[in-house]
Amino acid sequence: MALQIPPAGGGSNPLANLINLLIFGMIFASFFFGQQIQSRIAILQLDGAVRKLDFIRNEAKALALRTIKEIGKPKEDPSPALSGLLEQFFITPVDLDPAGIIGKLDHLLDVRDLKFKADVRKLAPEATDAQVNNLENLVEASWALHLLFKVVRHFYLLGKKTSSFYVILQLQMLLPLIMQEAEAYSGAAKAFAQGQPVGDGAGALVASKLMRNSEKREMEKDIMVAETTVEGRRLIALKAKGPGGNVGKPGDAIRTLIEENGGKLAMIIMVDAALKFEGEKTGEISEGIGAAIGGVGTERFKIEEEATKHKIPVYAIIIKESIQEAITPMKKEIAEAADGVIQRIKSLIQERTKEGELVILAGIGNTVGIAQ
Repeated sequence: MALQIPPAGGGSNPLANLINLLIFGMIFASFFFGQQIQSRIAILQLDGAVRKLDFIRNEAKALALRTIKEIGKPKEDPSPALSGLLEQFFITPVDLDPAGIIGKLDHLLDVRDLKFKADVRKLAPEATDAQVNNLENLVEASWALHLLFKVVRHFYLLGKKTSSFYVILQLQMLLPLIMQEAEAYSGAAKAFAQGQPVGDGAGALVASKLMRNSEKREMEKDIMVAETTVEGRRLIALKAKGPGGNVGKPGDAIRTLIEENGGKLAMIIMVDAALKFEGEKTGEISEGIGAAIGGVGTERFKIEEEATKHKIPVYAIIIKESIQEAITPMKKEIAEAADGVIQRIKSLIQERTKEGELVILAGIGNTVGIAQ
């Protein structure tokens, strides 16, 4: 019997044909409708993110409301007033002619801080000064989350309304960073509600350790000062007044101290928390030159101007941490780094000054949970 050999190709395969058809269909769809498909996927992702942001900001607002009621014991419902606080805004001065803008900005910031604190005190009439400061920081964290939600929702709805692929794509690319920031503010709200030290208070913690067992006095706006001796040198340490959440105005305090001592200073050392690069360890210490202080720049301007006027060298020591670690409860690594910073301060003083000379040590940062 002769062997029958099937023809080449083995005949048609329905499953293979179906798969080929699906592949060609997907290629065709991605070629002509790829952008629309990607936009739809991004919109679904953004919709979930907006809902999560809404939940986080409402949670922070509820925490602020609950804390105000527990601590301040208001006679009336504080909800409407708190909602009004979350809608407050700040308009920066005109910078077309930059001459004198620092003074204008400093003035407006003072007005804003005084009004905000007065509004918070009105919400919590029975709260102490330290509790008012903590509540102010708690409300500011809620305000930041409220603003973040509104900005993200604005661009999400705008991109969806106009079917703008590039608006949606840009927002989608920034989404991981935005959600990371939102989680950090949420943690900050909880820390301020409980009066816990945060990572940003690393500089204040160093100053507090150096001020221990020394007579303290208050000066300028919410700044505490104490004089001690380190390695045979006079050292004036300063930090914001605690244990309420506060940063004070160290620039004004340093200017006053320089004037009180006739400009005869050997150096200014500034200690602050600083953002680390990804891959660096939390709590690492670095030394540098210049005024280590964040914010909009008004306080740094005052320090730099006064130091330049009197030819005083300014040194900086920083403790590295992430943005999340800066505004959430202080980690063990950050707290333990304070002793390492003090050793660096002693070494710097020995190397760069002579016995009997005067040094200013400024511990920069939010002093919530850190006493004098």
